[in-house]
Amino acid sequence: MNPLPGWRAAFRIARRDAVRAKGRSALVVAMIALPVLGVTAADLTYRSALPTKAEELTGQLGSADARFSATGLGPMKLQQMPDGVNWGTPDGAPDPTPEQQAKPVDVPAALPEGSRYLTERSVPASVTTRHGIADTQITELRIADPMLRGRIELTDGAYPRAEDEIAATEEFIEASGLSIGDRVTVRGPDQAYTLTGTVELPAELRADALYALPGAVIAPWQRTADRDKDILPPQATDPDWLVEGPPAGVTWQDVLAANEKGVVVTSRQVALNPPPDSEVPMAAMTGNTYDGDTELTAAALTVAAMAVLEIVLLAGPAFAVGARRSRRQLGLVGSCGGSRGQVRAVVLAGGAVLGGVGAVAGVGAGFGLTALFRPMIEDFTGRRFGELTVQPWEILGIAVLGLVTGVLAALAPAIVAGRQSVLESLTGRRGTRRGSRVLPVIGVVALAAGVAVAVYGGVNGSTNLVAGGSVLAELGVLGCIPVIVGFLGRLGRRLPLTPRIALRDAARNRGRTAPAVAAVMAAVAGSVAIATYTSSNAAEQAYDHVPNMTPGTAALMAADIGDDVELPRSRSAVEQNFPVSGARADIGRVWAGSDCSVYYEEENGCGTLEFVKPTGEGHSCPLKGKGAKELALRISADEHKRLMNSPACMDENYTMTAFGTGSDKIVVGGADMLASYVKLDDPAAAKALAEGTPVLLNPAYAKNGEVTLKAAHIYNDRDKKMRALHPGKARTTTEQLKVYVAPDRYAATPGIRMVMPRSTAERLGLHVGDYGSFYTLHRDPTDAENQAAHAALEQAGNRAYLMTENEMQRTDDDTVLLLLALFAGVVTLGAAAITTGLSKADAEADLTTLSAVGAPPGVRRSLSGFQCLVVALTGVLLGTAAGLVPAVALRLTDLRAALADMREDPMESAYTPIVMPWETIGLLALVVPVLAGLLAAGLTSSRLTLARRAG
Repeated sequence: MNPLPGWRAAFRIARRDAVRAKGRSALVVAMIALPVLGVTAADLTYRSALPTKAEELTGQLGSADARFSATGLGPMKLQQMPDGVNWGTPDGAPDPTPEQQAKPVDVPAALPEGSRYLTERSVPASVTTRHGIADTQITELRIADPMLRGRIELTDGAYPRAEDEIAATEEFIEASGLSIGDRVTVRGPDQAYTLTGTVELPAELRADALYALPGAVIAPWQRTADRDKDILPPQATDPDWLVEGPPAGVTWQDVLAANEKGVVVTSRQVALNPPPDSEVPMAAMTGNTYDGDTELTAAALTVAAMAVLEIVLLAGPAFAVGARRSRRQLGLVGSCGGSRGQVRAVVLAGGAVLGGVGAVAGVGAGFGLTALFRPMIEDFTGRRFGELTVQPWEILGIAVLGLVTGVLAALAPAIVAGRQSVLESLTGRRGTRRGSRVLPVIGVVALAAGVAVAVYGGVNGSTNLVAGGSVLAELGVLGCIPVIVGFLGRLGRRLPLTPRIALRDAARNRGRTAPAVAAVMAAVAGSVAIATYTSSNAAEQAYDHVPNMTPGTAALMAADIGDDVELPRSRSAVEQNFPVSGARADIGRVWAGSDCSVYYEEENGCGTLEFVKPTGEGHSCPLKGKGAKELALRISADEHKRLMNSPACMDENYTMTAFGTGSDKIVVGGADMLASYVKLDDPAAAKALAEGTPVLLNPAYAKNGEVTLKAAHIYNDRDKKMRALHPGKARTTTEQLKVYVAPDRYAATPGIRMVMPRSTAERLGLHVGDYGSFYTLHRDPTDAENQAAHAALEQAGNRAYLMTENEMQRTDDDTVLLLLALFAGVVTLGAAAITTGLSKADAEADLTTLSAVGAPPGVRRSLSGFQCLVVALTGVLLGTAAGLVPAVALRLTDLRAALADMREDPMESAYTPIVMPWETIGLLALVVPVLAGLLAAGLTSSRLTLARRAG
């Protein structure tokens, strides 16, 4: 028997039913089209943003045929791979001697005959801006040459044509506040250039650089440095040669010939058409490289599977409601001799029709939106698309995926419709059906097994087991959702009318409510899992972060001994250009020698100052020395953290000198410095300083209220008088100082271990010099203020430097958490809105009865709001619980790795906290459900036209 006539009738009925129920059809089409749109746009963006090998070469070479580069090893034989990235010396070749490395390589001699070339060379520089001074990179390259097209493009103005002209990238223009026609001065040689145009690098849109003609910057800078020894010479890179070869191009034989002369070549022709391994001498030396295609494919399949699951969960109830709304029509099919298979075919045909329309609409919208937002996507990815890359089979697969998803969403409603008797279909009675008792049991078992597998994978460091267990646990929760939804009906016994009806309606219509709750749960679970892991990882990084200064402060420090005479001008420069607040705190430094020309220790230089640390409990760090490893593995993470932050271990863990106080970490200051920088607002400490008693911030160095200070007085050779008075080895003195001991928490003050009064330092025979000032900032400085302050310091003689706190950058994490919350919120709102719309369509008879018995008009509106709230809130709470499983398991994996590091070094922290993202959870659990309910109530009409009920 030919099945096609039956299917043709089924498709005709499905098409007419879709046109007749335009609202429900549009809802299903939108649910299918939106994920197809997203996957299509993601595929187009990924394929277009992922540069091909040819596009990568264009980004490196422009339209040139090759780049020839010396390696710094001198003119010795090399071997390289065809890509020009991997190279080395032949096996058994001796290492080059310093004399060989010093020999220049004649790169032009290695070029193929008949070639034309451009030279490229870069140097880091400090230049003037509209706001002040900024650091950037200057590249000497004739960018107007057609050989550079595709790599550097002019966006405004003109290319530099003279040696006193320069071009800039748009990133530099935006940061510096300059515009075309302004003058840019390179500090050092103090040579000025006219900004003639702006350029962009299509492969690197965020590049911050300047471009000048060859010989316009580096050579004049070098000549100036040769004449003036106070000017540092330019630290330029070795030049590269961009080559336009003969008509045959730069061949593999040309590359091998260049390798013989010590030159590495990146050839477009060779990279795109590499020779066989038998012709590549280095091929035998290379090892296997990591290939992430398998992992990438697995991730793509996982995302696709989750998208299909979301669509099926959301679209399935819509088809179920559609089948119930059309049950009389389906009953007529059966009464006219249609078999159960033909009834199922009608419902499945509806899924195919709407799935096909949704797939086509989604693919078309994906193309349109990608083209529309292409400039924004390019700015976000930081590179221009060479072209909009379309993989036809991938796009066709995405469309087929949408079609299949529509059919899958209609599969369960089709089976149910096929089981209904003709009498039930014609009379509209649904009958009484018990929920499955097996599914919840399977769900509980799967949930327990998934949690166990995920935890086991976390403890043993297997991310595959973590992923598998997490998916299994989520599927287990899905199996339990019908029972959970059924339980909701019992919660409304003591509630007012509309929430009670909403809960009972959700429990009575589990086939409609449970999939929507599951869809919300799936979206929220993924978002909560990533948000929890991200928040926990950020908390770990915050714990391990060691600030170089007290938060909210800035330090102005003299650059060298003798520069303190310029400190007043430098202080004025900072105070006029930086967001400082309150009074400054001036400080000094101490040293033991008679003279000192640098801040760091050197032979016959500053001398040394050091504390003699007592031994015993409270003084020696228990995480160092014998038994430290056993102790570190035995104690808890909190106890390890307490020990790491204890005074005895503080200096063992933190060796950074912050703003340059030296290894002794002694500063000369007063009570204002204690209050502003140390944040020690203690009258007793201020009184001690006034009386000449030093304030010790790290109690581990004190014993019985005293510290032992050891000074080695080394006298500089330039001080002949002091050398004559003190011949021989350095004089060493040891002093017992009575100190005021600050509480333990001040041992973590960055860069300072003790604050010493000037009178005490002079009494000990130490030398004291003004060092700088501390400032309190009322906000973080902007880029413009930083540039202005550095320019003002330059005008003040450039005899001091400015430091601010190296704050942790968490902007990316915060953005990720916000995007996750928005994604889960949108899915939650969509699923709740869909369920509410289906509830209204499915419960028209009940709403008519309510109006007939005198229910106020607002009941209809409030009922929709509570129905939406029930779905959203239930899904969010279940999703939050499910999302914690993979997050906790992954943190257990991190804990295992941290413990392995601790076994190597007991000072390494194994602190791996699990931090709940309460902002994300609060947004999803409180704001989104309430917003969904309010939107549903606000968009629902309170008026209902009574109609004659069927039957």
